[in-house]
Amino acid sequence: MPQITRIELHLETGEQSDAGTDGDVYLGLCGREFYIDSTKDDFERDSSRTYIFGDKNSDRNVQHPDLNDPNSHYLRTENMEKFPVYIRFQPHAGNPRADRWQLERADVYLNGSEVYDWTTFGIVRGVGIWLGIHAGLVVHMARHIDPVPPKPPLKGEPAS
Repeated sequence: MPQITRIELHLETGEQSDAGTDGDVYLGLCGREFYIDSTKDDFERDSSRTYIFGDKNSDRNVQHPDLNDPNSHYLRTENMEKFPVYIRFQPHAGNPRADRWQLERADVYLNGSEVYDWTTFGIVRGVGIWLGIHAGLVVHMARHIDPVPPKPPLKGEPAS
């Protein structure tokens, strides 16, 4: 089974009032977590972004790329089924009881392939799922079953 060399995480934040956050968000897979952050203002209300981990010579776009590189941990695709795949929210330290985040959608793709693909099933479009101290901090993801739907376009972009 192949080594995981690239992770693409597509996240969408809901559009309801106060859906955005300044808190921290993590992706868990293969028994470890990856810190999700870019140079942009992440997790803003009604926003969409794809984060790329790994592939040192390509288009990775996360902060602290060497600390969040799947290559440095020699992760393998056969271990994906042994551990849960999830998104974890850590509320902003300034006021963790008031900070929450509305996750609209999350999709994970490995090694640029749709063969290894996880998504947040069960989240209703337009409603999302609220994460926070009083709503829960983790949402688990499930593997897509054939046929695999295409990667979603970013908000505001036409579907391919």
